[in-house]
Amino acid sequence: MLTVKSPIVPVEWLHNNLSVDNLIILDATIQKVGTKSDDKKEKKQIQNAVFFDLKNVFLGIEGEYPNTVPSEEYFENEVKKLGIDNDSCIVVYDDLGVYSAPRVWWLFKVFGFENIAVLNGGLPAWKDAGYKVESKKERELLTGNFKANLSKDKISVTEEVLKASHDDNKVILDARSKGRFYATEPEPRKDLRGGHIPNSKSLPYAELQLEGKMKSKEELQKIFSDMNPNEEEMIFSCGSGITACILALGAEESGSTNYSVYDGSWTEWASRLELPIEK
Repeated sequence: MLTVKSPIVPVEWLHNNLSVDNLIILDATIQKVGTKSDDKKEKKQIQNAVFFDLKNVFLGIEGEYPNTVPSEEYFENEVKKLGIDNDSCIVVYDDLGVYSAPRVWWLFKVFGFENIAVLNGGLPAWKDAGYKVESKKERELLTGNFKANLSKDKISVTEEVLKASHDDNKVILDARSKGRFYATEPEPRKDLRGGHIPNSKSLPYAELQLEGKMKSKEELQKIFSDMNPNEEEMIFSCGSGITACILALGAEESGSTNYSVYDGSWTEWASRLELPIEK
């Protein structure tokens, strides 16, 4: 029975375990915010990957704000449709390196599933290693026996974030670019206020990465030690909850589990005009 020992696995590890029965590979690719899709390019995937449709299925489609966590029952039912069992071992990746895959990793953890890891470098690293890819395939999948168990301690809501912004024992880290954090560049979502949550700190997700891969455990430990020297509880935010999960992945890899992700993130904060902002 295959298990993961770390939240991040290299492509070599996945390649060596492709034939293990309880392995499930999820392709969690979404379009990067602010970019245009390339529909003419044929979609490729790692062999036997199952598409995990973040945008259209798994991101709180009934929520007021984009990309919010779905209900426990909804998540469980949709995950079962992908053939995932309680004893599955999941490796999730995306086409951009490490972008949307950490959101899926975090979602499973929120719903009580631990045997999951993100493929470091995603599809580009897989291709660079010379491993086989295939055209995207629609396959008949057996219904899994996955059981969700929602754990709310990994999720922060606006009222908690507002309280944390006045608490010296909490650290709020923002994964957006510094330009968006300081409102020197516009938000990709039209008419959204620019700036940041008061007393939050800027930690662009790109600073946790090098050439499409997450940095080493030691490098990540230094980053989080510099940002949070007293090892306080951390809240991660971004534009709509996707790249904040890259910070969560980096924190977990560095050995820190005392964190949560602000589910509504800047889209909710900036939309609610009663909430204060800094620039």
